[in-house]
Amino acid sequence: MKSIVILYTTILMLGATTLRAQDTFSIVAIDSVTGEIGSAGASCVGSSSSYPHGAQILSDVIPGIGAIHTQAAWLALNQQHAHDWMMMGLPPQQIIDSLVAHDAQGNPTTRQYGIVDFNGGHPRSAAYTGINCSDYKNDTAYLNYSIQGNILMGQNILDSIQSRFLNTTGTLADRLMAALQGAKVVGADTRCAVHNTSSQSSFLRVARMTNLPDSLYLDLYMAYPSGLTGIFPVDPIDSLQTLYNLWKSTASIRPNEMTFNVVKTFREGTDIMVFDFSLCRNYNSMKLEIFDVTGRRIALNPVHSRLVKINLQNEASGMYIYTVTNPGGSQVTKGKFIK
Repeated sequence: MKSIVILYTTILMLGATTLRAQDTFSIVAIDSVTGEIGSAGASCVGSSSSYPHGAQILSDVIPGIGAIHTQAAWLALNQQHAHDWMMMGLPPQQIIDSLVAHDAQGNPTTRQYGIVDFNGGHPRSAAYTGINCSDYKNDTAYLNYSIQGNILMGQNILDSIQSRFLNTTGTLADRLMAALQGAKVVGADTRCAVHNTSSQSSFLRVARMTNLPDSLYLDLYMAYPSGLTGIFPVDPIDSLQTLYNLWKSTASIRPNEMTFNVVKTFREGTDIMVFDFSLCRNYNSMKLEIFDVTGRRIALNPVHSRLVKINLQNEASGMYIYTVTNPGGSQVTKGKFIK
């Protein structure tokens, strides 16, 4: 299944550029039963040409193999080296040892890392926090997860992430989302206290065993622009929660196929989606609504015939969600499609 957001674009080959991906808290984790690999985090770093999706730049998820977070003084070359060493089969602790010994700028003390690998269903983890990362800084790693943060309000932020992750039931994605909610405290990332939020950007990514690196099962992010000042209207973790809830409501539905044997969608042209209500009893007077992944409604159409055509010429490529409600306002069906 393709993710709701724009597919992950490789950003590791940015030379030796150093970016201050600081004020960051994050978690990488493995589900040894399903083989899912997850990555989540938030930071007081906004979207920019250097950070297209904000904090997501620190995340490298390799389906079926493992995940790497490189944060604090983020360096593309160090992240690429970690990726290459993981692909060679090095365990997390050895990757970190190598990163420290061969830092691309000769200064590992400003870096922070969290790494997990699947290891054939026997996960391993490791973490590293350089002594010159800004306080409050710390990390914790245990078997199938690693949690790390710097420039934090205090240890309570990391403890809350860990507690939520360990005590939440459900899928790996559910647990990672709950873990981030555990850090949703104003000023958790101290630089964002002036914005009255925990952070400026957040992300949640989960890969299944058969995914491609650029097409993860789940790949969500939210980022305010880097130059935005003043009070942010919604905490990025809450915005991410909204996206996750929307994704989860349609995650079990395959695009362009029957949904509850009621409505079928198919593409008539590049920009035109057709909704077939042939199997829907009493479709007349029902209401069809279409939303983009941010929750913005882009179409509202009463259903008066078997086929309803929606022109999406002015909309971007990506995933869209539709809902059908009856005259009483009750939802009859829902689904998604890809433009």
